[in-house]
Amino acid sequence: MSHFVSERIDEVGYAIGQTVEPPLWIKKGLRWIGMIGLLFFGFLFLPWTQNVSGVGTVTSLTPDVRPQTLHAMIPGRILRWYVQEGEKVKAGDTLLLIGEIKDYYLDPELPVRLREQLQAKEATAQAQREKINALRRQIQALIETRDGNLARAQNALLQAQLRYMADSAAYRAAEIEARLAENQYIRQESLYAQGLRSLTELQVRQQRYQEAQAKLISARNRMDASAADVQNARIQLSVIQADFAEKIAKAESDLRSAESYLYDVEAAIAKLRNEIANVDVRRGFYAVLAPQDGYIVRATKTGIGEVVKEGEPLAVFMPAAYRLAAEVFVRPLDVALLYPGAKVRLQFDGWPAFVFSGWPGVSFGTFGGRVYTIDYVDTGNGFFRVLVEPDPEDKPWPQYLRLGGGVRGWFLLNDVPIWYEIWRQINGFPPDLVQQFYNKDTPAKKEKK
Repeated sequence: MSHFVSERIDEVGYAIGQTVEPPLWIKKGLRWIGMIGLLFFGFLFLPWTQNVSGVGTVTSLTPDVRPQTLHAMIPGRILRWYVQEGEKVKAGDTLLLIGEIKDYYLDPELPVRLREQLQAKEATAQAQREKINALRRQIQALIETRDGNLARAQNALLQAQLRYMADSAAYRAAEIEARLAENQYIRQESLYAQGLRSLTELQVRQQRYQEAQAKLISARNRMDASAADVQNARIQLSVIQADFAEKIAKAESDLRSAESYLYDVEAAIAKLRNEIANVDVRRGFYAVLAPQDGYIVRATKTGIGEVVKEGEPLAVFMPAAYRLAAEVFVRPLDVALLYPGAKVRLQFDGWPAFVFSGWPGVSFGTFGGRVYTIDYVDTGNGFFRVLVEPDPEDKPWPQYLRLGGGVRGWFLLNDVPIWYEIWRQINGFPPDLVQQFYNKDTPAKKEKK
């Protein structure tokens, strides 16, 4: 027997029962609302992949194979174009020919003229070197002659000093002999006054005294002459030194002048060689060559005879071999969440796609990538550039992608429940980093530690 009253009493059979009983459509509606609520509640616990989005363009991974502009290396006028726009060329192919417009380079024999000038300057430099060698030999000869004359003068001075010493000794001997003769004469004169000596003996002593005086005077004269010879020898020695010092100084001055002129000539030679090399290199710039295999995208200067300036763009060149990449620009708030190797989903302009940013697995028409590098500074407009390369573990990118095309990217982060993502968005919290990123020994982790 049932314990519920509603099962034992027929509520519909009573008027009041018919009043309080809800209609059937309300019951069904409540059931649907409950089921939808349960589904929505379960939906809140489904996984959601957090991501950071950004837009950018398709580019090349390495700078050397990106689109480049070919410039005129020298001013000139266009003589001839050898290619057409859109044509494929190989490295080293001549694209166009430029003619000279500067009057200095108009002479077709300019390199020959410059080489003739160079030969003349080299001959002048050789003659100057020989002159310098001659001056050096002249200086050496003057030094040797000076040394010989000085040696001879020193020998003459020594001889004069020896003669002076001999004459001085002779003078001292004559002086002693004169004093002795004087004393003898005085004693003889005294004895003659006393009558002890004869007049003849006195006259003999007087004669000897006079001879001794004459010898003394002669010895003094010879000594004075010897002293004068010594002084003259010394003066001659000084004269020789001064004379040869003047000659050697003049020769050294001529030598320095010759060396200075040689340096000027060598500087002119170096300048001519530099000018010849510049002319040769400049003539190599007449033909604008393809830097590598690629395509002529667009010619910016087209007319024959049109004058171009130095550094002016001539054509836009696109290398043939390049590795596709995408440069995506993200906000500074989000760049801290990215790291090299992070997964990215990309949508390219021209390729239809059905995107669920939080469920990349069910998205259609997107392509996989991974972060190659992140710029250390912003681009100048408040965004940071992130370079993305193809993910080798995902399907390849379309082969018909063109550099410069638009791209939109979603950088995949952590998987969280949908209710958490809604709560994070309402509160304005940043996304969570991928857990694997923290397990890696990265510089960011080291800095955080």
